[in-house]
Amino acid sequence: MSTIGPVDGKERTLREWDFFLLWAGAAISLSEIWAGGLLVSFGLAAGLGIILLGHLAGNTPMALGGLIGSRHGVPAIVSTRGALGNRGSALPAVLNVVQLVGWTAVMLWIGGQSAAGLAGGAEHAGIWIVALGALTTLWALAGSRAWRVLQKIGVVLLLGLSVVMTALALKTYGWRELLAAPSAPSMPFMLGLDLAIAMPISWMPLVSDYTRHAAVPGRGIRGTWWGYFIVSSWMYAVGLVAALATGSGAPESMLLQLMGGHGLLVPALLVVLLSTLTTTFLDIYSNAVSAQSLFPKMGTRGLVLLAGGAGTLIALFFDATKYEAFLLFIGSAFCPLFGVVLADYFILKRGCYVAEDLYRRGRYWYAGGVNPRALLAWAAGFGVYHACAKTGFAGGASIPAMALAAAIYLLISMKTKGRT
Repeated sequence: MSTIGPVDGKERTLREWDFFLLWAGAAISLSEIWAGGLLVSFGLAAGLGIILLGHLAGNTPMALGGLIGSRHGVPAIVSTRGALGNRGSALPAVLNVVQLVGWTAVMLWIGGQSAAGLAGGAEHAGIWIVALGALTTLWALAGSRAWRVLQKIGVVLLLGLSVVMTALALKTYGWRELLAAPSAPSMPFMLGLDLAIAMPISWMPLVSDYTRHAAVPGRGIRGTWWGYFIVSSWMYAVGLVAALATGSGAPESMLLQLMGGHGLLVPALLVVLLSTLTTTFLDIYSNAVSAQSLFPKMGTRGLVLLAGGAGTLIALFFDATKYEAFLLFIGSAFCPLFGVVLADYFILKRGCYVAEDLYRRGRYWYAGGVNPRALLAWAAGFGVYHACAKTGFAGGASIPAMALAAAIYLLISMKTKGRT
């Protein structure tokens, strides 16, 4: 398993199809189905349009963020050092560790509760959480070579089960009935779009942790983009269709009605278990990578065990969904952050980072190891995000925050350069 440093040629083994399967597996999750169900008030036609437009808008910056890691062999948090400075990147690393422990707990809690609802009853939820926590931690420990095999098996099974679930929903309720379902949007169109944009954007602090293993950078990005776009859009659509059909937004209730009613309880349980594994292991592994950027002397395997154990404990002893608003608050910081990072890399630096300099004093070591221009632009974007979310801005929050943070950073940087 690679360390926090740049990966070498021996570790660049993942190809386009491997990335397609990796991100397809990440997309098949109960959280994606649940998010699609939140768009139910728009109706089927408008809801599907929002899903496709949102994923087009969100997938592109996600893939561009992954391109930095793919070209230079560095993890996502290390890639922020080019803009923030070597010491300035400590803040996003800390935020990422906190949010990934939390999201690990949320995903394990949802998976455990859903599995218990399908088999064993609520009193067995703790057993399911421990089992899922152990399996996802082992999956994260396996490393990039094993992921190729594990993802192929898991994702092929999940894709097959998802086809069955989609077919049952359409067969039971029919396209005409679903299209005829009344729509009364409970939110502005752009806020609905923001729900679709937010999911691919949320992977930006992680994507380079995996694209750095690409044998060919461009193909790795293609596999990432298409794998997540196709399957995440599909899962959103499944959630939307299931919510329209069943009148319920809870994933376990959707699965129970759609598949359990046809004697497919075991396949429904497999959807819960496999989707939790193929998504949550990314949170655990990337947590370890971010923590290692703060504590480079610690081994990746030990940090993976700590991350998996911490997420499992939180899921066991707390109702993890109560932390969701807090986690989303932290996660909102990464949208404007990567607006700054992408502007720095693709416009100011013109795609010319030197990987070794991201690890030592050099070209990206600003005064005191921190770039105040980047931090100022990031803070402004963070404020804009929450102002838009609080006021219900019709343009959403993700794209305005990212665009404004990038614009402020470029403006400040170019003015400073001009004075120099």
